[in-house]
Amino acid sequence: MNRREFLRMALGTTAAFRVATTRSSAVAPTHQLKDAGDPGSLKKAVILDMIPERQSLEERFALARDLGFQGLEVRPADDLSLADQMREAAQKTGIRLHSVMFGGWQAPLSSPDKQTAEKGAEGIRSALKFAKEVGADGVLVVPAVVNEQVRYAEAYERSQRYLRELAKYAEKFQVRILVENVWNNFLLSPLEFARYIDEIGSPWVQAYFDVGNVLAFGWPEDWIRTLGKRIKKIHLKDFKKGPRQFVNLREGDVNWREVRKALREIGYSGYLTAELRGGDEEYLRDLSSRMDAIIRGSD
Repeated sequence: MNRREFLRMALGTTAAFRVATTRSSAVAPTHQLKDAGDPGSLKKAVILDMIPERQSLEERFALARDLGFQGLEVRPADDLSLADQMREAAQKTGIRLHSVMFGGWQAPLSSPDKQTAEKGAEGIRSALKFAKEVGADGVLVVPAVVNEQVRYAEAYERSQRYLRELAKYAEKFQVRILVENVWNNFLLSPLEFARYIDEIGSPWVQAYFDVGNVLAFGWPEDWIRTLGKRIKKIHLKDFKKGPRQFVNLREGDVNWREVRKALREIGYSGYLTAELRGGDEEYLRDLSSRMDAIIRGSD
């Protein structure tokens, strides 16, 4: 399964961003190297692509806020006028743009083709800059893809080498690079994921943990306890093991009570971002309620 197929399953049809024609003066982000939220707090977020289209970004942001979400995850763009538009809309509506979803499937750092890998590295640098402009403190990255052309050991070594260099840019922009566990045949155990992060040796390269992505071969509460403080952001999905399909939150095989317990144990404080298909206001209001139940630790 490639990234495009994966996101089609998880998100459904996505909406294109509206780009502003002029760029306003930059405003420095207010965050530093710290986790979002007060100790012990969990905040609800959603991916902007899941929010219905409106005439303006401000209206979409306001809708997310009114549905009970405190944060949004957005996609990067080369045109920084869009970053200005997003930042201003976020300031007006009081919602936080906490994360930028870069990905990396199309040009993985693990590629044996240097030009492709360099393209991926440049994309991450651009996403870090975009994140700084909108005030986000993390960029989601898929660093490697293992397949018939790329051996596991090669993917591991190449991607780590690039991430060590990219950590310098992350520090410059004060935005973390967050490696996510996805269906890329890579980082298939929590022990390996933890070692991978530790060997890079930078506080600016950490983990973005996806709860639903490990159900096919593990238990999310085990991954959470093993990764511990390396986890800086979390994606929420649910998954049914039998038919092997993603489903709405609290309708699959994730043991949400154990997940919540594990999050308390590691002292996670920050955003839980739903990564599901988009929908109308009624669907998203129900999703927000389901996330409330997860945060409470309900069955």
